[in-house]
This record gives sequence, structure tokens and C-alpha cells, in this order.
Amino acid sequence: MSESRVQFSDIYLATEPYVKSVGQVRIGASGIGWKAAEGETEALQGLNIPGLSQATGMLALQRDDLRRLQWQRVARGYGLRIHMKSGVMHKLDGFTADDFETLRDAVKRLFHGLTLEVRDISIKGWNWGKTEFEGTSLAFRVDNRPMFDLPMAYVSNTNVANKNEVSVEFQAPRGKGLKRKGAPDELVEIRFYVPGTTTAQSANGGGEGEEEEEEVSAASVFHDTIKERADLGQVSGDSIVQFPEILCLTPRGRYNIDLFSNFLRLRGKTYDYKIPYDNVQRLFLVSKPDELHMMFIVGLNPPIRQGQTRYPYLVLQFVRDEEMTIELNLDADEMAKKFEGRLRTHYDEPLYRIVANVFKGVTDKRIIEGGSFRGYHGAQGIKASLKANEGTLYPLDKGFLFAPKPPLYISHSEIASIVFSRVEASSSNKMRTFDLKFNMHGSQDYQFVSINREEYTSLEEYMSEHGIKMLSELNETTAVSYKGMDNDSDEEAGAAFKAGAAMGGGDSEEESSEDEDFVAESESDVPEEYDENYETPDDEE
Repeated sequence: MSESRVQFSDIYLATEPYVKSVGQVRIGASGIGWKAAEGETEALQGLNIPGLSQATGMLALQRDDLRRLQWQRVARGYGLRIHMKSGVMHKLDGFTADDFETLRDAVKRLFHGLTLEVRDISIKGWNWGKTEFEGTSLAFRVDNRPMFDLPMAYVSNTNVANKNEVSVEFQAPRGKGLKRKGAPDELVEIRFYVPGTTTAQSANGGGEGEEEEEEVSAASVFHDTIKERADLGQVSGDSIVQFPEILCLTPRGRYNIDLFSNFLRLRGKTYDYKIPYDNVQRLFLVSKPDELHMMFIVGLNPPIRQGQTRYPYLVLQFVRDEEMTIELNLDADEMAKKFEGRLRTHYDEPLYRIVANVFKGVTDKRIIEGGSFRGYHGAQGIKASLKANEGTLYPLDKGFLFAPKPPLYISHSEIASIVFSRVEASSSNKMRTFDLKFNMHGSQDYQFVSINREEYTSLEEYMSEHGIKMLSELNETTAVSYKGMDNDSDEEAGAAFKAGAAMGGGDSEEESSEDEDFVAESESDVPEEYDENYETPDDEE
């Protein structure tokens, strides 16, 4: 009986990325089995591989469930691809070239009706070829040989980038506990150029059974096929809840939001996204200054992408008074087991509160709401502009949030100091707004402009309560200007004397008037030492 079995040692389970667990493979009449070596079981914890027992570290594949066996060259020597009738594909790597005949004879003897196929990989390096779907993977073929495979399970988004170009984006298949820092490079996007057109049958056939054919681009057909295979189109299966036509400020558009047990989907007219809950880092719920709308902000890492543009935050906007009644598609046992009581089966409250509470339950993240800060008019935030973008700056309990575009969160621990600009009121400075600059620790600084002067007192109190260092731009400019005077005072004085002696009387008065206006706009102490020289023509008049 033991002679009918075949055993191979030092074989890696490569079904999931980043799994470095090695073990033994046994092939018998009942099927194929892989068992992790002693001390290798810990690396399998948290993996969701069909047929794998995490407690024993054993993968059992029954003979009747096998559909196809393939032998190919891989990074660890040679590998065995096991295609199951369910569509799942398992990979075992680490075989040697001498193992091929032994494995082929064992398959022929033990698995009647199956043969060990040799899968030759194309190594020509061409970037043109044909695509073919094999189970849950997309194979790119050159001269009828596969060059590489793309697993559809990791596709997070696909769209038609232009007339003949299809973009496919991937969700990083990171293992449990794998940190981003120091992680290996990963493919995040690939683009296919699909020229030409093809014909497709129209859906509105005539009453006599006539079918009309319309000409569509081959890129659109390829894009639709990927969406179907990657399950990115219409939702299949049972979702927990669906929120239709939610207004999204960033990225702009209306999206249908479908929440599942382990991920959410954003489905728009052009872009579809599949976002695992592990990518959700923060949740914010704040009120807009008009007190009529609420913004629910979802922080993502890694961010979603539209072409070359990255969106690390989703900004959803709701009408404050819009209420809704929703029933979740979950039973009591599933909610208690998976979500530990964080969800309710019935919600009857404002829509923004329902969305926030459901997101909180499925992601197990705390919602950060507006803190105790109140502006001059009693709002949670103050109007400000970041570069050319107008928005609202929210001083929270542990940081600052700017929304809606571009969304930005600044933690208190990242701030070195705060600088208020154009705050001092004078006869020459009658501006109704001031600027706020954030000096950061080891990163780029941020400057918010066009803040109403009435908000200064409340902001100053907020900074004092949270122990944030405040600086005045007047003091900083003064220190820098005097330092320059110490080095070049003699040269500047000589140059000023020569310039004044060389100019005529009328011209001197005109130049003095222009210089006086320029000095009045400056808040530096240095030009004031020369004011009496500039005011001489006015006194003479």
C-alpha cells in the first residue's frame, strides 16, 4: 500500500503570495495532500485557502475534485499547478527537474483520466500577443505560450483609459501582518492596447426574431469581460446593505456603495472599485459650515487611483435632514459572531448617521467627529483655502482636518509650530483675513489662507489648550531682517547715499513716495529705520 504513494520533500505552498511555509507533498489514490513541516504552521495563520486546515497545517485535495494538473518552470525551480473543478487553482513550488518523471508516472497510475501537462512559458519578451482566461486568471500568450498570468481575484478596478487602451488596477495581495515599509515591489497597474472593433448583438431584437449587430470597440468588450470575471460589475451574491446614488465630492461623482462582509464596492458610471476593509484607516464625520450638509470622510491606505491621480480619502456628502429606514441583510447569529454586536438589523435615523454607523461596524474603526472647537459663528470648522482650493479647516481633538478638496489630515504630533500671518491690524493693514502656516516635523509645510479675522481668537485659544507652539510672522521677519543688516549695513548705507545724490529733485520726490508705500505694506522693522529719509520730501511740501 505504501508503494502506491509518492512523496516529495521541501515543497512550498504558493497558492497565496508571501507564504514561505515549506512542507511535504504526498500523492495517493485518494488525492493530493500537503502538510507543513514542523514549526511552519504559524506562517499559515490568517490565510483563506480552500481545503487548508490552519490548525494542522494540512492541505487536502480530493481526487474527484481535480480537473487539471500542469507542470511549469517557476522561480523556485519547478511547480505544480492544480486546477480544481470549483475554479480554484493551487500552486506547489520547489520541485526539481528530476521529479517530473516520478510525478508524471504517479499521476498516470493513480489518477485515471488525468495527465500531467507540461506548460511551456514564453520567454521571448514580446509585449504583444493574445489574452485568454484560464479559470480565475487571465493568461497573456505569445506564440500560443503563456508569458504571465493575472489573477482576477486581485483586480480592484478597470476602466477604458482612452479609445483603445484598457487599464487594470490591482489590490496589493499582502499577507497578514506584513508591513508596507520594506515590503517587496508589487504590480499595481497594467494597461493593454486593444485595437480594432468587433460586432455585438443588440438587446432590442425585432418581434420576428431578427437580431441586429452593432459595431463596438474591442477595448470595450475586453473591459467588460474583465469586469465580469473580476466580479466588478453588478453585485453578485448577497451584500449586507446597499446605498444607491451617494454624492461623492472626492473623487467627484455619484456612486452606488455596496457593503459586503470583507470589502466594499464603489460603482460609478466610469470607475468601479473594490476596497477591502483592511484598507480603511480613519473615519471622520463633520458638519459643513452651512449646517445643512454633513461630510463623511473615509481615509484609505493604499489610496484608490484614477489614472495617475491618487485619492487617499473618500468624501461623501449628505443632506442633514434626509432620513431613511434600512434593514441589513444579516441574521442575528452572523452579526454576533463576525461583527461582535457592532451592527444592528434595523436602522431608522438620518442617512449620514446610518452610513457612518454601518461603516464603523464593518471596519471596526472609531468615528472621529467634530471636537469642542467652535468658530466665531458657532460652526465646527472655519472657512479657509489651501493653495487655490477653498474648503473648511476643522480643528479636532487630536489634529486638523481640511475638506473637501484636497482632503488632508494633520496630527498634532506632526506639527512643529503654528505661524499666524497678517494678523496685526494697522492703518496700512486693513485686510479682513489672515493666514495660518503649519511648520511640520520633517515634511512639507502647509499654509491656509483667507481665514476670516474674526476666527483668530478662537484659534488662538484652541492652540493654547492643546499646547501647540505659536509664532508670529512679525517676530520671525524681524529676526531675519536684522541679521541681514548686521552683515551688509555699510554696503547698503553707501549704496543708498550714492543713489540719493545721483537723482534730481522731482525724481527724488516720486521715488520717495513709491518707497514709502512699499514700506507701509511691510511688517518688518528694518525699513522703518529709513522712514525719516523717505518722509523728508513730504515734510518739505
